[in-house]
Amino acid sequence: MHAVLVTQFGGPDVLKHTTVDMPSIGDKDVLIRVVATSVNFADIKARYGNYHGGKQPPFIPGLDAAGVIEAVGSEVRQFKVGQRVIAFPKNGSYAEYVVADESLTFLLPDAVDFETAAACPIVSFTSYKLLADVARLEPGETVLIHAAAGGIGTTAIQLAKILGAGLVIGTVGSEKKAAIALEAGADHVICYENDDFAEKVKALTNGEGANVILDSISGRVTEKSLDCLAMYGRLVHFGNSSGEVGHVKTIDLHASCRSVLGFSFGTTRKKRPHLLRETAERVLGLLAEQRLTIKIGRRFSLEQAAQAHEWVESRQSTGKVLLEVSS
Repeated sequence: MHAVLVTQFGGPDVLKHTTVDMPSIGDKDVLIRVVATSVNFADIKARYGNYHGGKQPPFIPGLDAAGVIEAVGSEVRQFKVGQRVIAFPKNGSYAEYVVADESLTFLLPDAVDFETAAACPIVSFTSYKLLADVARLEPGETVLIHAAAGGIGTTAIQLAKILGAGLVIGTVGSEKKAAIALEAGADHVICYENDDFAEKVKALTNGEGANVILDSISGRVTEKSLDCLAMYGRLVHFGNSSGEVGHVKTIDLHASCRSVLGFSFGTTRKKRPHLLRETAERVLGLLAEQRLTIKIGRRFSLEQAAQAHEWVESRQSTGKVLLEVSS
């Protein structure tokens, strides 16, 4: 089968489109013919060798896939051949066929097309877990979302509204990205390269600050976020795209009853996959009802994986970037 391999750690040029052996399935696995997969920032970190728990080259990158079940293991009870699914494969998703454990495979509603399905798993599952389960968002609360024009950002904006947020504020790195976050439903968007976002957030909330802050940037952005986190607020840290370390002072927490929480979708996928079943049902239901939409920025073929990585890494991308594998 055709697949893309990371041949060594490095830039996009280390991605090689080649032919590899078909994967074999275990008793509790399903074999999926991939229709499309998405490019996630974690794929780029893995290519550089910076992803926690990452593999050594050569390996197939990619975290999620949408496709059709071609075969099932002898102990699989939930799925059958021919069903449309999304899944988190065992050994990468940039390939014509992937193998996934039954527990990390989810049936697609008829109303959800393959492009939406391929774009949704990481961004929608992560956003829902962050807001509903980790931050425990309550109706009427104010939510601040950093990197609001990206895949998770635009999805989290929508889900925050669906879950009852009273005010949703986004931050972006450039003014040209502000329109993307506004289109997704943000009430206000702040360009943190031009403005002090903490001061802007306090001004928008009558000095109270945000009840929930989603931070995938880390470094100085994390530290500044504490300047606008409300009493009893929850700062959820789930990435470090800046490559910097953010420092938190314990004195900033106890008297204000504020919390700093960590979340990794990759860790949850590996250690507690059962927690994703309910998340999948909620998210896929919202997609089927078209209450939630996933913005697709650009589409590339599997052979163009290197160009897709270049585009995402350029920071020009908005929404999700897809690799189209088969029809």
